[in-house]
Amino acid sequence: MKHLKFATIGFLATLVGVTTLLSSTLFAENGDNDKSRLASLAKFTRVVATIEKYYVDDITIDAIVKKAVEGLLTNLDAHSSYLDAKHFKDLKIQTDGEFGGLGITVGQRDGALTVIAPMEGTPAEKAGIKASDIILKINQQSTLNMTIDEAVNIMRGKPGTKIDLTVVREGENKPLTITIIRDIIKIESVYSRMIENENILYVRVVSFDKNIVADVQEAISKHKNLKGIVLDLRNNPGGLLNQAVGLVDLFVDEGVIVSQKGRLSSENAEYTATKAGTISKTPLVVLVNAGSASASEIVSGSLQDHKRAVIVGEKTFGKGSVQAVLPVVDDEALRLTIARYYLPSGRTIQAVGVTPDIVVYPGEVPHKDNEQALKEKDLKKHLEGELQKVEDTKEKPKSKNGKEKETIKTANKEIVSSENVLKDLQLKSAIDIVKVLSIKK
Repeated sequence: MKHLKFATIGFLATLVGVTTLLSSTLFAENGDNDKSRLASLAKFTRVVATIEKYYVDDITIDAIVKKAVEGLLTNLDAHSSYLDAKHFKDLKIQTDGEFGGLGITVGQRDGALTVIAPMEGTPAEKAGIKASDIILKINQQSTLNMTIDEAVNIMRGKPGTKIDLTVVREGENKPLTITIIRDIIKIESVYSRMIENENILYVRVVSFDKNIVADVQEAISKHKNLKGIVLDLRNNPGGLLNQAVGLVDLFVDEGVIVSQKGRLSSENAEYTATKAGTISKTPLVVLVNAGSASASEIVSGSLQDHKRAVIVGEKTFGKGSVQAVLPVVDDEALRLTIARYYLPSGRTIQAVGVTPDIVVYPGEVPHKDNEQALKEKDLKKHLEGELQKVEDTKEKPKSKNGKEKETIKTANKEIVSSENVLKDLQLKSAIDIVKVLSIKK
């Protein structure tokens, strides 16, 4: 893969080795008139001096500049932000993959704090938090005009302590108050399981950390003569670019996987597939939904453009931008959007998302005996102009013919992997599609 470098495309940015102070770039050659730049900087200086002198409360230069920078970054786009010493430290902790919190990814939709996706196996997911829930209050504190960083800071805390979220959910007549017990958030990012009697491998990717490609390769290598693979990217908020590219490269043997274009030519890059180790013949179905964002959209969209996989589920979130963390001083930084991503066909993900080949909404699949078994475009200041945890259980319920039925769990639902009684309609649809593709193979 050409030009592959360490970058992030999820809501969680990762450190980039850039130590140049922002002030050192103020007079870099970029086509602007130096006189105009000086006049603008002088205006800013006058505003700061005026606030310092006349504001009703005593306020320091440092506090004024901090507020000015915070406001500047917030008004650029929904994903750029200023990281002071505390938030910078919190980000480093989060990138290490273990922290005390709830396990949700949040964004802003029309000024409202909105759940992008709960992470599987976390307190938030277990308590019943769902994608697209609007958070009205955190421990009775209104989220009106609250920044994402402020909300995350409040929700994070000592493991074992409780927190109440008041949420508005589509289809509910009144707000819901959900109590969650904080815990150490340490995500296992890949789960795999054979669908019983079908020789179909189910692979769930929760987020794109540094081990995704290796873990998926290991899961696939354990099985021979697979009828097909179901790759579940639902509620996956993204992560590392190189892992997204590498995952596509497992299934595509040539051509562009994704391209990156920024304002600076140094940020432009094209990532291409290689032939080595490619799984090019096994039928592949990818599951996505509104909680699938960023890296998930690159994977699903690229596989769709290459006609390598059938995409099933709901339209994805629509985040096609990359954020880099650029240190300003030793303990403070900017999280800044530096580029956009484009799929092999040239289409953008930003504010558009990936539309599945087959739209299937979540629901339960009826028993054979007829028993019932946040888009990016909505975010404030999106980049305008650019349009289930699976775990084995010990329980093995008996079917009518006395045979045991093995069960797995995903998204708080029990999925019985035999006799077509799957309670996950999207997964059931994906399995059926794999069966059809395997016949045509």
